[in-house]
Amino acid sequence: MKITIDTSKCSGHARCWATSPDVFELDDDGYAVAYDGEVPAELATAAREGALACPERAIAVE
Repeated sequence: MKITIDTSKCSGHARCWATSPDVFELDDDGYAVAYDGEVPAELATAAREGALACPERAIAVE
């Protein structure tokens, strides 16, 4: 499973990080940074929850 973030849609609300801090990080400007590499199976649910928390739907979990 991989996470991609459409940076043109991300508004920096940080809801993904607030929901799933083990999966998402924030850059110096407060915008989401996706998990680097393949998301481990034990974090799959957290990845989906973080993506669903995004009001702009800027996060894809595949």
